[in-house]
Amino acid sequence: MSVVPIILLGLGGVGRALVRLLVEHRGLHAAEYGLTFSLLALCDRDGGVIALYEGLDDVTLLDLVSFKAGGGRLAEYSAGGPQNDLAAVIDIAGRTGAVVVDCTATEATVPALLYALDKRYKIVLANKKPLTVEQEVYDRLTRAGRTEDGRPPRQLARTRWETTCGAGLPVIATLNRLVASGDPVQRIAGTFSGTLGYVMTGLQQGQPFSEVVTQAHELGYTEPDPRDDLGGVDVARKALILARGLGWQMDLADVEVTGLYPAEMDGLSVPEFMAALPTLDADLRRQVETAAATGKVLRYAATVEKGRCVIGPTLVDAASPLGRLTGTDNLVEFHTRWYAPTPLVIQGRGAGVDATAAGVLSDIVELATMGKE
Repeated sequence: MSVVPIILLGLGGVGRALVRLLVEHRGLHAAEYGLTFSLLALCDRDGGVIALYEGLDDVTLLDLVSFKAGGGRLAEYSAGGPQNDLAAVIDIAGRTGAVVVDCTATEATVPALLYALDKRYKIVLANKKPLTVEQEVYDRLTRAGRTEDGRPPRQLARTRWETTCGAGLPVIATLNRLVASGDPVQRIAGTFSGTLGYVMTGLQQGQPFSEVVTQAHELGYTEPDPRDDLGGVDVARKALILARGLGWQMDLADVEVTGLYPAEMDGLSVPEFMAALPTLDADLRRQVETAAATGKVLRYAATVEKGRCVIGPTLVDAASPLGRLTGTDNLVEFHTRWYAPTPLVIQGRGAGVDATAAGVLSDIVELATMGKE
């Protein structure tokens, strides 16, 4: 039996779901892969729980999940304590074969991740932000570039980031396979936000923008501040990761983003913003009606093509894969030399903590079964 040490950064919704899955599937991993995952350290924003030798037992792990779900901080947990240096946690808890898993939503983990690479640990990212800061950081984390002698980098085998684009959907794996096969990717297009998919479906069905956004907010589909979704920055980050996966050298500032609300609404409080939403209803209704008059529908889409990443409301053919999309599903089209005129399409549930956690776990298992370098 091979014991795989795990250091988990982030115990929010995805992190907690991952811990539950690791506990639930211990039998499967032992029987099918000969693996035992030992969680040596769990960290949140300012606290952590560390077990250096045998790892945290399942009773403690599930208690930690409940404690965090109830709003607790690891710094206040009975077996926990404060931490303000994730790299130091990795230094203390790390050992040969460790997998560092980033389920946070902050770029503050970058120094710790780079330290983990220097220690030759493996990394799994659900967190998009480290891959969308400076190009150098992306290159170091993914080794998407090439080595000095021109050969593909072996470092790629120690990093996975599938769930940064589309939760559990195999978007990154598909892109990497296309690139590796030499099939030139000419265009990537899609909807990368289940929240915005829900909003666009409501608009197409004739609901006022303010009404459908309010519904999405009440159902918990949006962030606490809906502008985090409606502004399009999260979609822009996903598009940038795909563009960089094609080998493009570009930064988040190079992505052209059009949000679903005007910039002057940024200064409002959340209640003020929600109250002001009806002022946007008429314009978005006109956009939907104009699209329908020409056999098209309005989607909040991303396009990666000819050196540009363009994000925003987009008119697409009603009969196209994007045009037929409804609800909270995500969809990504890859237009390549071989996948033409019909693109390769990946569609399915692209959001949710359970789907994302399952994708993270799949990445961990894949890395763990690859053996030592």
